[in-house]
Amino acid sequence: MKLSDLSGHPGARKTRKRIGRGIGSGKGKTGGRGGKGQTARSGVRIKGFEGGQMPLHRRLPKRGFKNTAFAVKLNEVNLGRIQAAIEAGLLDASAKVDSAALVKAGVLRRAKGGVRLLGTGEIKAKVAISVYGASKSAVAAVEKAGGSVEILAPRPEASEQAA
Repeated sequence: MKLSDLSGHPGARKTRKRIGRGIGSGKGKTGGRGGKGQTARSGVRIKGFEGGQMPLHRRLPKRGFKNTAFAVKLNEVNLGRIQAAIEAGLLDASAKVDSAALVKAGVLRRAKGGVRLLGTGEIKAKVAISVYGASKSAVAAVEKAGGSVEILAPRPEASEQAA
């Protein structure tokens, strides 16, 4: 076997179609774009366009509910990240850990609407954490390590729980 005998699998190397190189190429003149009009030009924006008729996505009624304007935007922090910050000396385990302390330590970039504590990773330090919300596994892991979790989110009303 020689180096010249080596080649890729059949179909692995496909030659590029050279567009606009004369009538004999099969892709000459209009270059596979058909006749004149919007689609023959560059910068075509025709998806969903129905020739001036009101498009289907605008004819159909809006359905459902979106809470995007009022939804609380939260940062998510895993227990492993907090433990790593404590070990690196960025967070003080004896002081209360809240969103301001996490931002100062560089764990979070900005506070947003609050912090949600998630249970990935393990925490060994005894820490008092004050967050907007926390998963059950995160609360259990912090309490197992001897710490405490204070949840700042307002409790749901009894009427919402019944529904």
